[in-house]
Amino acid sequence: MEALIADTEKQWFAMRDLTRSNAKLPAYKMLDELKIENFTPMVQKLIIRHGKRERTEVPFMHDLLFVHDSRLTLDSLVESVYTFQYRFQKGRIPMTVRDVDMERFMKTARYSDTPRYLRPEEITPNMRKRCIRIIGGPLNDVEGTLLTVRGSKKKRLLVELPMLMAVSVEIEQPEYIQLL
Repeated sequence: MEALIADTEKQWFAMRDLTRSNAKLPAYKMLDELKIENFTPMVQKLIIRHGKRERTEVPFMHDLLFVHDSRLTLDSLVESVYTFQYRFQKGRIPMTVRDVDMERFMKTARYSDTPRYLRPEEITPNMRKRCIRIIGGPLNDVEGTLLTVRGSKKKRLLVELPMLMAVSVEIEQPEYIQLL
């Protein structure tokens, strides 16, 4: 009975998109058309199309996206679309992200026009030294790590989704930073 309740409850799943990077209908666009809530970390890139350079938004990691829906809904979608799969933990358990962690990550990523995304292997122990909370402003109550770059006077907030990725944004008002 508990498994059935868990299967019908909405939660954030980490998913894989196995389409090519130049596909006309990547998974995040398919989910938008189906009106299924999803989040794909996007970055700006310059591409050459018909001999002209264009700035366009593309996924930071093409095969990673987050979907907020029930397991039952996603199971039927995964069965019908062979390029759309779950990301699994050990033991073939689909990877999920807690709602509060995902909301914090999305709030941070949407705060800036130029968020910097990092893969887990790019995050060093030195980056995790000082835990902070933002008090006030658009990032109010967001907790993360203070990221200082050598030679820069600007402070950055680093928010992680463990084992998946992290986002870093510049804090424009350093007075909002509270050390934990």
